[in-house]
Amino acid sequence: MTPPTLTTARLELRQLVEADREAVVKVFSDPEMSRFFAADFSDPAAASAMVDRRLAYRGPAGQGHWVIERDGEVIGVAHLRPSSELPGGVAELGYYVASAYAGQGLATEAARAVLGHGLDALGLPAVWALVHENNAASRKVAARLGFLDVGSGIHYGDLHRVLVALAPVPGRPHHIELWVPDLAEAERSWGWLLGELGWREFQRWPAGVSWRLGGTYVVVEASPAMSAPEHERTRPGLNHLALHVGTRAQVDALAEQAAGHGWRPLFGDRYPYAGGEAHYAAYLENDAGFEVELVALEGPPAH
Repeated sequence: MTPPTLTTARLELRQLVEADREAVVKVFSDPEMSRFFAADFSDPAAASAMVDRRLAYRGPAGQGHWVIERDGEVIGVAHLRPSSELPGGVAELGYYVASAYAGQGLATEAARAVLGHGLDALGLPAVWALVHENNAASRKVAARLGFLDVGSGIHYGDLHRVLVALAPVPGRPHHIELWVPDLAEAERSWGWLLGELGWREFQRWPAGVSWRLGGTYVVVEASPAMSAPEHERTRPGLNHLALHVGTRAQVDALAEQAAGHGWRPLFGDRYPYAGGEAHYAAYLENDAGFEVELVALEGPPAH
């Protein structure tokens, strides 16, 4: 199994292939990219050898090396693979975006996609990162992603911070089951939305379907045991589901696309702060009356 293609609001991360060699060498031709490396990858031979090592990767299914593309242009690389520096072959995350794209949040966006893939899709208990002691920008990226700083050590020939992101297992929902009056409509609306957020189809049977993200799954079922023909969110019972979305831009994109997939906006006159000034979110309702709240993990800009 090769590493899957990962998509975000602005980026596509796909498996590194031989045809990417020239583009990756170009990314690293800027000496600034090698500032925190022991090797000088601005030397085309050194950069090409680095590509060779990445192409030669053979490891656990779903892990490996990606190129980071924006609008079809390779702007960086990322990896998730067993660490050669930390004991036990634990999964190590790395992310590198061309200096020309610094300050735009693209490294955070790419790293979040790979981290989510590792913790959620692959179900890894933890993902580690080694960040050079003096690489303040990369350390800020890791902090935004929830990495914990657990110490430092000599790795890759210099002093690095040792960081870890843990899967939030205890207390996490096992599954959520929604009984729906129209299974096809539920697949159209819920299937699209959950798919956009990284959930993947898990189980299917004549009356229902489920989607899974990490250890949690959501079920929609047209059960013959239903005691009413429709859902009413203002009655006692489920009012809505609230789901995390990576960035404000992603919330905006989903809210804009939702109408084509069976959703309509709620509280549109107060978008995106219907839940308060510190809460950037979209509220949507589908044709069956189910409400979903899409909450940006990235907080609102400072006033």
